[in-house]
Amino acid sequence: MESETKKDIDEQQKEEMARQLLEKLREQLHSSNASIRRRAAFNLAWMQEDGLEILKGILLGEFPETSKNASAYGLRKMQGRMKKKALDVFKEGLRQRNNLTGEICRNALVLLGYKIPKEYLPDKKIRISEIPCPKTRINTIKSR
Repeated sequence: MESETKKDIDEQQKEEMARQLLEKLREQLHSSNASIRRRAAFNLAWMQEDGLEILKGILLGEFPETSKNASAYGLRKMQGRMKKKALDVFKEGLRQRNNLTGEICRNALVLLGYKIPKEYLPDKKIRISEIPCPKTRINTIKSR
């Protein structure tokens, strides 16, 4: 009986420590230091579903570009069975209305070596240039 309560307490302590670590890494993704953001994203990539949810939330949410880029880095570093889920997150990001999110997801997919469907490529800007007018000849009348 005592061993069961000790196991329960140990499990609760482990869960609380894991929760605190996830919260700390989430805060580090918003750091002003790029190295700290990248390291936090990499660590979250190793945390399977919990890390995926945090990285996905930041990439698809209303967060600064620096945090979104760090999140994309973490998703690119996912391994094993989580890699396919990370690719699904990038594809979902392509459909977002936020242009920044779409651009970050396009760049991440290109870095991973995937081809972007045409409907998600940015519109090519049509360059409008002036068309020169044909030179008009002015007939001059010569007086004789």
